[in-house]
Order: sequence, then structure tokens, then C-alpha cells
Amino acid sequence: MKIATWNVNSLRARADRVEDWLHRAGADVLAIQETKCKDENFPWELFESNGYEVAHFGFSQWNGVAIASKVGLTDVERTFSGQPAFGKGGKDPVQEARAIAATCNGVRIWSLYVPNGRALDDEHMPYKLQWLAELKDQAAGWLADDPQAQIALMGDWNIAPRDEDVWDMDFFIEQGLTHVSPPERAAFAAFENAGFSDVVRPLHPGPGTYTYWDYTQLRFPKKEGMRIDFVMASPALAARVTGAEIDREERKGKGASDHAPVIVELG
Repeated sequence: MKIATWNVNSLRARADRVEDWLHRAGADVLAIQETKCKDENFPWELFESNGYEVAHFGFSQWNGVAIASKVGLTDVERTFSGQPAFGKGGKDPVQEARAIAATCNGVRIWSLYVPNGRALDDEHMPYKLQWLAELKDQAAGWLADDPQAQIALMGDWNIAPRDEDVWDMDFFIEQGLTHVSPPERAAFAAFENAGFSDVVRPLHPGPGTYTYWDYTQLRFPKKEGMRIDFVMASPALAARVTGAEIDREERKGKGASDHAPVIVELG
């Protein structure tokens, strides 16, 4: 079985590319982030006509997550227990469409779009860290309840956990940028300490192995990217991994997302 994750950066804008990629890649399950649409204008037919069941969670033109599966889609869950909401400037907190789960052929798939943080001193940063802490607590609980559970925490984590995961660490430090700060990296490491592992890195180690390239400053042709999209697997699921791929080719050409799909093969 092939499971994949992809931040498509607006599903409707890239519907043709997504459909072409599904045909080419043969993914059985795709976790999608940044759909940027509501349920009522989600392109359901794109997936259903290609043999996928699909579940979507979206409120507006921002955020949005989905799971498409050819191998079953049950027990859909929108948001995780305790998921923090965000209220800008002290406004009443609003829940954002950043997490959706479903069981697909025995694997509990979570499509996750972790908050960006925006800046080290921005109010989004404590929101991001709290969001991750709550998810980690829930994920640790799932494993405590069932050590043999097959769980995939997949998506855009908006964290580069190692120096090699960015094109120039000195640049990030000098500019005071997010994604590489000690609190963010500690939040990511907490999932590893809880028993989850990045199952792609052992097969595709860095440096220079990126999943995201900003549209500005010709980052992609300059190979100035970041590794921020991950498949974090529970021990029982990690034991099934037989292969992995970061589809860098999908970042090329007109109308590409700024993220590449990440694919994991299970035996």
C-alpha cells in the first residue's frame, strides 16, 4: 500500500495537476493540506471519478485538510481532542481546519497542517507550540492505549528539525526566522520521544533533501529549499515501511505547488 502526503497550496487551482499525479504515482491514500476551500466547493468529483473515497475539513479560503483513499475510509475525525483554537489580537478563538483523520485499510491516517508560527515574536508562535504539544499528548495516549496501533501523522509540519533541513542555516539564524528555533525543534522531537519516527529520512537522508521551495527569489532552481513535510509513524507502522520517495519532479513546471508530495510504501 502506498500512502502519501502533499500540501497542494489550493486544491481547486491545481486540480488538473493533482489528478495527473494520482494517476502517475498510484497512491492508495493521499493526505492533503491547504485545500483552501469549503466543503461546498471542494472538488469531490476529482477524487470520486478516480476511485477514491474522500473526507474534507475546510471553512474558508485558508487552511483546509483532506484524506482521499482507495482502500477504505472510516471513522473520520475532524480536529483532535484538545486541539487549540486561535483568536487574533485577543479576539474569541476560532477553530481552524488543520487536522483530519480516517482509518484506511487498518492504518489511522492523520492529515496535519501545523500552524506556521509566522515570526518568533508573533502571537501565532505560542499557538503553534501549544497546538503541537496537545497533538503530541494525544498521540502518546493513542500508543499507550494500543502499542501495536498503526498510526501515520502526515503533513506539513512547518518545522525543519535539523540544520541540514534548510538550505542555509546561517541565513535563518541571522534573519531570526521560524521553523528552526529551539522551541519548534523541541516540539518536533517530543513526537520522536513519544515513539513516532520519520520513516522517510532513513531512506532519503540530507542535506539537500527538501520538500518545500518558496516561490520567491528563484528558490527552486537555486536548490534553496526546506524539509518540512513528514510522515511520522508509530512503531508498528514504521516496521512495515519498504520504501519512500520525495517527488521533487512535481515541484517543476507551471502551476506547481510550492511543496512536493512525500510517498511511503508499506508491506
